[in-house]
Amino acid sequence: MAKETPKDPLITYAENTWCPGCGNFGLMTAFKNAVKRLEEHGTPRERIVITAGIGCHGKIHDYLNLSGFYSLHGRSMATAQGMKLANPDLKIVDFCGDGDAFGEGLEHMLFAAKRNADITVIVHDNAVYGLTTGQFTPTSEKGYRGPSTPFGSIEDPLNPLVLLLEAGATFVARGYPGNQAQLTDIFVQAIEHEGFSFVDVLQPCVSFNNTYKRFNDITEGLGAPAKNLDEALAISRQKERLPLGVIYNYTRSIFHRELFGDKVPVRDRTPFDKRHDAIRKILKV
Repeated sequence: MAKETPKDPLITYAENTWCPGCGNFGLMTAFKNAVKRLEEHGTPRERIVITAGIGCHGKIHDYLNLSGFYSLHGRSMATAQGMKLANPDLKIVDFCGDGDAFGEGLEHMLFAAKRNADITVIVHDNAVYGLTTGQFTPTSEKGYRGPSTPFGSIEDPLNPLVLLLEAGATFVARGYPGNQAQLTDIFVQAIEHEGFSFVDVLQPCVSFNNTYKRFNDITEGLGAPAKNLDEALAISRQKERLPLGVIYNYTRSIFHRELFGDKVPVRDRTPFDKRHDAIRKILKV
């Protein structure tokens, strides 16, 4: 019996196995809404390409009916940069988890921000390794109890916003699935921004780190982006109240344009026969 065509063209046939109530559902809904708005702005979904690492977040690659490439744990930003360098005409969106991004993949993220790679990185930040049943991650609160820290984590968490601002990201934002309209708007701005866009999404894990009540109580909208880096860092260091919105947004030269100018490697590459002849001359065969 043939499978029924999904009613939403952005959704695949894959069975969704996220836990009921997972913050990933709200994140994905906001992203789908962003894709539709980007199309209205002139960016067809065929130009939007996604990649993901390993973890609960990575399943979004299975559920979104968009072109993309599954990467290795911690290596999705390297994959995203390779895609952008090969075809700068694409809008590359990398989904990663907090363990994926700030643990195994931290070096890739920092250097992508440093060189201002023109990609968008969306972190599903639930401060826990949910897929492997709740170990602590680099963003887990001090005292978090899980399988790897049964007596409570003794480490202070990283501050992703400060880290990426200092690394050189030109667009930094924080979102929350509990505020769908704002999260959609953040995604649209991030993808349309030329340069390294970083969006830290406070994504509750209902099974191992249910933070809905806490985030509902302490998050608040940010009126406008910071005017300078010092102001952005001050906003990002706030702990009593967590501002949501675009924290920093500025322009500087982007990596692929500095490297290639207006060249598009997949379009402007040398034909195979000429490359073959060149190799033969070098090898003198």
